[in-house]
Amino acid sequence: MLSVQAMQVKKGINIEIVSIFWMIVEAAVAIGAGIVAHSLALTAFGADSIIELVAGGILLWRLYVESNGASIERVEQAEKRASWVVGVSLLALAIYIFVMAGYDLWTRSGSETSMLGLALAVASGIIMPYLSRAKKKIGTQIGSKALGADGSCSIVCAYMAWTLIVGLVLTAFLGWWWLNALAGLALVYFIVKEGIEAIQEARGVEDACGCCH
Repeated sequence: MLSVQAMQVKKGINIEIVSIFWMIVEAAVAIGAGIVAHSLALTAFGADSIIELVAGGILLWRLYVESNGASIERVEQAEKRASWVVGVSLLALAIYIFVMAGYDLWTRSGSETSMLGLALAVASGIIMPYLSRAKKKIGTQIGSKALGADGSCSIVCAYMAWTLIVGLVLTAFLGWWWLNALAGLALVYFIVKEGIEAIQEARGVEDACGCCH
């Protein structure tokens, strides 16, 4: 009979598999729709999904290490590696959003309307908060701050989805081309903070508060 810890790790594996599957769909559809519609915002949304896919992949590996009965030392080593990758992924995401927002403001380019892109963004805006809550909850239960940090990646995706929706709609009807860029810049501080905390966890900094609080 599986222990409570083992059951939670299994749940973590399942939630990461669902997350990875959705990131693959999201990246393919967003980038494809963005190219067809000549929409920089949609293409950027797809690129963000690729970054999150990398973080999700390393977290899935870390969970499988524990699920397969590895020693405590081996699990801790996997946790630190996962924290490094998730932390770097978050910082890469922050840099990406900062550069893309700057480009949008410099070129005065806004989101172009795409019904497929809108449908994808709505789906992401609904799915990702659920995945984020599940990752953070399971991360707390199994003592994995890296999984909690990956939950922050998911909530960032949800935030980007809804700002994309608002940007597409308001740009289409009111011409507010600058909205997505400003919303993205407002998010950079949060992402950098979570990324630094994940890296501190990987380095073994004792007061690293992680993302599970």
